[in-house]
Amino acid sequence: MRNLLLPIDSNAARARAAVAEALGICAQEPVHIHLLSVQPLVSSHVSMFFGEGELQQTQLEAGAEDLAPARALLDTAGVSYTATVKIGRSAETIARVARELRCDRIVMGREDQGLAGKIFGSLAQQVRHLLSGANDCQVIGS
Repeated sequence: MRNLLLPIDSNAARARAAVAEALGICAQEPVHIHLLSVQPLVSSHVSMFFGEGELQQTQLEAGAEDLAPARALLDTAGVSYTATVKIGRSAETIARVARELRCDRIVMGREDQGLAGKIFGSLAQQVRHLLSGANDCQVIGS
């Protein structure tokens, strides 16, 4: 069975599109979906205002909120999946998790390219770059 990584963020429209793409793939072949929410690292200046473990708990809760709509869509479709929340830099964390899980595909929703995207490339482009030559993981997205 193939492994498909489905990174989800707080953009509901992008999440719906990515889940729809993943469901289309599931209809064609057996895959296991791994939902992933990557919560951003927080600077030490910000973290000093939180108690021990409080910041991490807040980030895990935010990640669970981001994943909730995607989970509901997959539950409705009757598709099995695993869900996890990680804390780190988005592109690097997505690439690392894809390697760890030996994913064949990463399905990312279409993102609007603002100024940062034009300068640094979209998140999907960054993940493709990080995975280039490392394995045969297809990145589907803008």
